[in-house]
Amino acid sequence: MFFSRRSRKNIRKPGAGGRRRGCGLKPSRTEAMRKIQAIVMQYVFMLSALTSVLAVTLICLFLFANGIPAINEIGWRDFLLGREWSPSDAPPAFGIFPMIVGSVYITAGAIAVGVPVGILTAVFLARVCPKPLYALISPMVGLMAGIPSVVYGFFGVVILVPMVRELFGGNGSSILAASLLLGIMILPTIISISESAIRAVPAELYDGAVALGASHERAVFAVILPAAKSGILAAIVLGIGRAVGETMAVIMVAGNQVRIPGGILQGARTLTANIVIEMGYAAELHREALIATGVVLFAFILLINLLFFSLEKKVL
Repeated sequence: MFFSRRSRKNIRKPGAGGRRRGCGLKPSRTEAMRKIQAIVMQYVFMLSALTSVLAVTLICLFLFANGIPAINEIGWRDFLLGREWSPSDAPPAFGIFPMIVGSVYITAGAIAVGVPVGILTAVFLARVCPKPLYALISPMVGLMAGIPSVVYGFFGVVILVPMVRELFGGNGSSILAASLLLGIMILPTIISISESAIRAVPAELYDGAVALGASHERAVFAVILPAAKSGILAAIVLGIGRAVGETMAVIMVAGNQVRIPGGILQGARTLTANIVIEMGYAAELHREALIATGVVLFAFILLINLLFFSLEKKVL
């Protein structure tokens, strides 16, 4: 085929076009800017991570630097296993064993109330709830997470304490009332994280179980929940952390007696409540003993996290 002279003039030679129309920066310069942005963002992310690590490190240094000398002065055995807390006596006594027992009882009660209800609610929202009802329940669960602790405490004083007093006897301010209240308070954490874990399970697992003849309920509890156990365990750990660290609501409903409780209808004082109640007027060794109580609380939470971490590794 022969081309005309005009058509041969319109044919561009390879590489003769120069820069394309509409292009901004040269490809090499654009690529260099992208590399610089990636490096800058990498350092920003690293700085954010180091800030979190630094904050935890400073808190640990403060607690251990002020708490360990107080424990050594009081005596590890007398401090951890002592049953008398009387800072104003002469000589003073700083035994936190009753507070340790009270914290364990109230936290265990909150787990017994909040974990089953929270997981079943998450299953309902993720796999059973109709969309119109979900649009009503889901915002309420989110609203529960934003309610201040003192409001929960007022609810416990007005509703739970009289209910416990009328149904079970006693004065109402007890481990049972605090456990019920904390069980309600940890529900938003457990529900939201468990629901996200359940929704993250691939739909093929459920479809396969149903195709093999399993009912809807059996497919959910035998296939979906085991597949989401990692997220559910994380929700339980965060819920326990919320229960252990809660202070204001517990102070209002737990009774705050410094004694080893003989039952769930008796009052108790937790480690956090002991710090908040007495830190305002504490001085010298008394103040250091309260900081040492924070060290024990920190070790208690760390032990719970390590326990669930090892459990998660065995389960998975």
